[in-house]
Amino acid sequence: MHIVIPDDYQNVIRTLDCFSRLAAHHVTVLHDRQPASLEELAIRFADADALVLTRERTRIDAALLDRLPKLKLISQTGKLAGHLDLAACTARGIVVTEGRGSPVAPAELAWALMLNARRQLVAALQGFRQGQWQVNLGSALAGQVLGIWGYGKIGQRLARYAQAFDMPVLVWGSDSSRAAAAADGHRAAASREALFAEADILSLNLRLAQSTRYIVTPDDLARMKTDALLVNVSRAELIAPGALLQALQAGRPGYAAVDVYEDEPVLDPAHPLLNHPRVLCSPHLGYVEKNGYELYFGDAFDNLVAFFAGAPKNVANPEAVGQR
Repeated sequence: MHIVIPDDYQNVIRTLDCFSRLAAHHVTVLHDRQPASLEELAIRFADADALVLTRERTRIDAALLDRLPKLKLISQTGKLAGHLDLAACTARGIVVTEGRGSPVAPAELAWALMLNARRQLVAALQGFRQGQWQVNLGSALAGQVLGIWGYGKIGQRLARYAQAFDMPVLVWGSDSSRAAAAADGHRAAASREALFAEADILSLNLRLAQSTRYIVTPDDLARMKTDALLVNVSRAELIAPGALLQALQAGRPGYAAVDVYEDEPVLDPAHPLLNHPRVLCSPHLGYVEKNGYELYFGDAFDNLVAFFAGAPKNVANPEAVGQR
């Protein structure tokens, strides 16, 4: 079968140990970073029997599927999200499989951003390379209140990290999230307003959905302390458009560390967040890590092999099985 794997930005997929599982198939790996038009995607995927999608990097909708009569399977790395029209796939008899996610790499990256932002390591290292010694004064994490909005697998891991760093934890989220946080010995925020007002560092750890899109408002950010740090390794669209930059300019919060952007993967070098003196930016590295890739792609490749062997598993739309 012809397998097409788009969006291998780093040209690393063929280097993964799990790639050998596709040895019996013809595989095309694409490395484009520039967003492709519908016409371009239709050409690139025209001969594909299956697509292996890297998280949410490529949007799959009905208009594109109508141009892909050979396509039988979409094997998703990680869990499905809004980039893929599952109903359109089902209507056309295209099976969609999904894998697992892991909180390890994104939680570790969030913590690295917190440490770097608070100790101001980037500025210190840049100054050092220019012959300057100790150009700034950072702050330790110990004693700072870590606010966590979203107490899922990543939020729980961050809370455990915070305990090791002697940081009190303040959690906001659903009733079940706050109850779970309290059961783990953390403090549930009295209100959403209290979360933003009391946190010294606030980490957003929510999944992006219609209910969470633009959930963080300018009023929320305006409640933060003037020296507070907002950390977002989840999705840029959790924050209302333009609200973070406006809030930083107004001085609340004083700092931000972000890994996600509304325009990815090509970000304008003149983007105001990239050039803001109190913002630490990384290029969506949250899940970009060797062991994580082996998990994500290993699952996707296993699901693909099982499907073409006639034993589909981890199918998100079982009603599509056998239509083609």
